[in-house]
Amino acid sequence: MEKQTEYLYTVVVNQQEQYSIWPAGHSIPYGWRSLGQLGSKEACLAYINQVWTDMRPLRLRQQANG
Repeated sequence: MEKQTEYLYTVVVNQQEQYSIWPAGHSIPYGWRSLGQLGSKEACLAYINQVWTDMRPLRLRQQANG
């Protein structure tokens, strides 16, 4: 039986406050920054689910509140 390797991920966010995960140790793409949340894929996605409560990009949220 083949052992599965568990990869670590980091939670990243862009200028529009949209969240994603990125493999830990890899260069983060331009326009994104790490939030310092590191863990398994499931743990990172659970974190995003908890904190990203409004999926609209920042500019649309600002227009709605403007």
